[in-house]
Amino acid sequence: MRIRISRENLLKSINIVARAVSGKTTMSIMQCIMINASGTEICLIANDLELGIQTIAQGIILERGMIAVDAQIFSNIVRKLPDNDVSIETSGEKVMIRCENSKFAILGREGSDFPFLPEIDRSVGIRLSQYTLRDMISRTIFSISSNESNGMMTGELLEINGHSIRMVALDGHRIAMRKNELRDVYENRKVIIPGKTLQEISRILSGDTERTADLFFTDKHILFAFDSTIVVSRLIEGEYYKIDKMLSSNYATRVICRRKDFLDCLDRATLLVKEEDKKPVIIMLREDEMELRINTTIGSMDEIIPIRKEGNDLNIGFNPKFLIEALRAVDEEEVVIYLMSPKAPCFIRDAEDRYCYLILPVNFITID
Repeated sequence: MRIRISRENLLKSINIVARAVSGKTTMSIMQCIMINASGTEICLIANDLELGIQTIAQGIILERGMIAVDAQIFSNIVRKLPDNDVSIETSGEKVMIRCENSKFAILGREGSDFPFLPEIDRSVGIRLSQYTLRDMISRTIFSISSNESNGMMTGELLEINGHSIRMVALDGHRIAMRKNELRDVYENRKVIIPGKTLQEISRILSGDTERTADLFFTDKHILFAFDSTIVVSRLIEGEYYKIDKMLSSNYATRVICRRKDFLDCLDRATLLVKEEDKKPVIIMLREDEMELRINTTIGSMDEIIPIRKEGNDLNIGFNPKFLIEALRAVDEEEVVIYLMSPKAPCFIRDAEDRYCYLILPVNFITID
């Protein structure tokens, strides 16, 4: 194999596929990046058998071939090269990398040992803008669970219903839901996508409203195709939680407040919370005001912000981090919060049902 490619293009492609390089594995080949120049394009591929990424690097193929190289060594070398064209040539398993006056020789692995991406049927899929996909992920991903003991909660539900798409994440303490309209009508479908896959997808997507992403499904895999990149991921198998039964529309108290006022107040409250603390912020709702109190080993804070309220007065406690993350995921100037009792979850939602954030309350010592 012999190729020539600009350092900029090569580094960009390495950064994309490196997200699928296995960090912990007994199979050393999965810690490699495959350079596949056996066809008409230079493809870089990484695959840890759960997540695989392939992208096209713009360059010139002088002699066809393929080689797998250690991802960390290869990326470190390319990062340190001068900003010029890079020549990569193989002789057996020896890989020569040249750029201006720099020359490196490293050992590679035969391409036949590398786990290529599985073939995915592209007859069943949907198309949406990269902006919409990245936006929906970023506004829900924070609610997935990091606890591997419950695999279902480490992923997100992606649900297609005619011309709408919905994404849902939950971790046992909260739920984040986002819904958007699709340009076309598609067959109904539900899949559970690993959180890691969605995190890496959101980092690669351009977020351009004019660029599209195609999603294709099988019983066990999902394929994302956008720009010059393909991402294939295993799905989490099983039936997701019955979310609609959890998202009740009943309430005893309805509060409208300026999102920025509420968010800024919560941000100030967390100045007194150590990372290991579990201290709740206590919210007291009265006729036209919301009082927030927090008391930690560092100190205490008390602040009042104006609101518009319908229904009962209420005292309720929350993990301030959960409220902050939900409020940051909302764009509106005002937010509407629905509550039932100190023991029932609150809902931050809009009238059009485009988003809903459910947060469970926490117990606290009653304040006089």
